[in-house]
Amino acid sequence: MDNQALRQTLLDIYHQLMARYGPQCWWPALEPFEIIVGAILTQSAAWGNVEKAIANLKSAGALSPSSLRQLPLTELARLIHPCGYYNAKALKLKSFAHWLRVHYNDNISKLFAHDIDYLRQQLLSLHGIGQETADSIILYAANKPIFVIDAYTRRITNRIGLVPAGNSYSAYQALFMDNLPTDTKLFNEYHALLVRLAKEVCRRRPFCPQCCLSSQFCGRL
Repeated sequence: MDNQALRQTLLDIYHQLMARYGPQCWWPALEPFEIIVGAILTQSAAWGNVEKAIANLKSAGALSPSSLRQLPLTELARLIHPCGYYNAKALKLKSFAHWLRVHYNDNISKLFAHDIDYLRQQLLSLHGIGQETADSIILYAANKPIFVIDAYTRRITNRIGLVPAGNSYSAYQALFMDNLPTDTKLFNEYHALLVRLAKEVCRRRPFCPQCCLSSQFCGRL
């Protein structure tokens, strides 16, 4: 498939998903620090369990960098218990909160003032933050155009037949970012729509007859 055809295919997929599901309005939080916390907690966790953990933090008055630093590690782990891997995630949250004070005096706007490449480099240097988490923070909290790749995106892309050469995170990311307009809202909605499709239809055992993409895209590229 040439580049022009690939670009059109990716846009057609987006429009099909949007026509079926409509805007997803991600991320389900308004405050950037809450989005960062959610991005860390959602690693290997269902979003419903992350919501319970965040609700616990809010009830305890612990959803801020300073309060996370002051909270004993065992108490933090207890509050975020619903999202799983709570001991490891408590350490990740503590690490981020400490780093934010040392380097940015808890000023998230100052952190997000960096360009995407430097911001990504900074986030990836932190304990427990990998590429998917860093990119989720950049897209959803910093509101900057980067495409998030997760297991759902890989699954759908593979089944459609758009597996990139190299099969790496960066290769999947380049597939979208090199062939779509650089637009934060587009990247936000596209990723959210792929997640919606994967959770409801394109599961490990897919319900292909219910898929809005199967007849036009799957197995035909």
